[in-house]
Amino acid sequence: MTEPIRFYHRNAIREIQDAPVTRTVLQYLREDAHCTGTKEGCAEGDCGACTVVIGERNAAGGVDFKAVNACIQFMPTLDGRALFTVEDLRQPDGSLHPVQQAMVDCHGSQCGFCTPGFVMSMWALYEKHGHEHRCANRTVPSREAIGNALTGNLCRCTGYRPIIDAAERMFEAPAPQAPVNVKTLADTLATLERRDTFHYEHAGQRFAAPRTVAALAQIKEAEPAARILAGSTDIGLWVTKQMRELGNLVYVGQIAELQKLETNDDWIEIGAGISVERAYAEIAKQYPELTEMWQRFASLPIRNAGTLGGNIANGSPIGDSMPGLIALGARVIVRGGDIEREMPLEDLYLAYQKKDMAEHEFVVGLKVPTRVGARANLRFRTYKLSKRFDSDISAVCAAFSFIADGDLIREPRIAFGGMAATPKRALNAEAVLRDAEWYEATAQAAMLALGNDYAPLSDMRATSDYRLEAAKNTLYRFWLETRTHQPLAKSALDVRAVAPAGACA
Repeated sequence: MTEPIRFYHRNAIREIQDAPVTRTVLQYLREDAHCTGTKEGCAEGDCGACTVVIGERNAAGGVDFKAVNACIQFMPTLDGRALFTVEDLRQPDGSLHPVQQAMVDCHGSQCGFCTPGFVMSMWALYEKHGHEHRCANRTVPSREAIGNALTGNLCRCTGYRPIIDAAERMFEAPAPQAPVNVKTLADTLATLERRDTFHYEHAGQRFAAPRTVAALAQIKEAEPAARILAGSTDIGLWVTKQMRELGNLVYVGQIAELQKLETNDDWIEIGAGISVERAYAEIAKQYPELTEMWQRFASLPIRNAGTLGGNIANGSPIGDSMPGLIALGARVIVRGGDIEREMPLEDLYLAYQKKDMAEHEFVVGLKVPTRVGARANLRFRTYKLSKRFDSDISAVCAAFSFIADGDLIREPRIAFGGMAATPKRALNAEAVLRDAEWYEATAQAAMLALGNDYAPLSDMRATSDYRLEAAKNTLYRFWLETRTHQPLAKSALDVRAVAPAGACA
């Protein structure tokens, strides 16, 4: 039995029951709601012209606002949530919101096509600091924080400086009347919450949004081919770019158990439904070396929508999360029916787009070891090489770790993305490092061993030779950043021979 999609938009609860399951939020806004401020640029979540803000009731009874890309979000995922666009920022007296006025005052808009998307990203940032704005001791985000908030928005005209100036200026204006009363909105969203699985159907295609892991397991057992949908940051492109038919969908964004995020003495436990942004924020508390990778992982709207569990389950060989997590010794938990099993993350990936999961199984969560005991001496780094700093796919993604025992290397772990058909450890290079002394010659020997671990492909992002040379250079950089004072007498003759050649993936 199908039910209508219910969500809050333009000061009212909307009910939609005749839209295709894969109709995007952007299509709804422009073609049905006639809110044409939101633009279509790339239709793949890269340019930010379609940026909107989603409001979702949180466990504390408030509302979390997050900027996302409307072009790749499917309409049924709005159920129980609030949708805000640039049209909502107009003040009751017709004046501009401080975010908009700052863009005018700082000349942050030229052709104007990208402006609504920038404004919505800025408004999400404004709301995040809204309480501070109303206090005498408020703090304004740094230019770096503003830049991070705008990573998902591209502009061909202004050069970004006036837009960042506007993001600073918007906090100087008197506080406006908010587009929505947060408490009232939270109460409204509470009335939209469903207790049981939400079912929606159109033209024979079904969408189910269970509320428990048990219900999800039951659906997948009954229909193993049903496709799991999380943040839609990859699957959305299958529709907008590849015009694929997805079959029936099972949405995991409403399962509270998959929103678990806890750190105990041994593990950081991350539910599969936790967004990439929240997951990295938690992991970076223990491993601040991940901060740059966190900031360079796609863009903020993608990190807001996409889930770490989805990135792991997708298993792309160029996914940026896996190398760092593998180097940290993360473990993944999968479930099928009533049975859960756990394995090292690297063991999940068998071959290109092939994982150690039965068709009815799904990822439940991830466990990352905490930095306690001997791991307090962990040396850890991640590096991403891409043509753009923000919002770009890696040519090479590298991660290295070991436990320093004086000058000795214990438990080395090296993982790369973009170098093989799967995210893959460098076992030959690890063998060179294991229990060796951390000298330059040791690093150089391990660099040579990488040639036995990988035979990368050439494609539009990089050649095979470039990838292998870059991989070696990132390992050398790791040595430069983690070395201690060392005698000059050490040479390549003082370290063990390079591990014998092994099969390449």
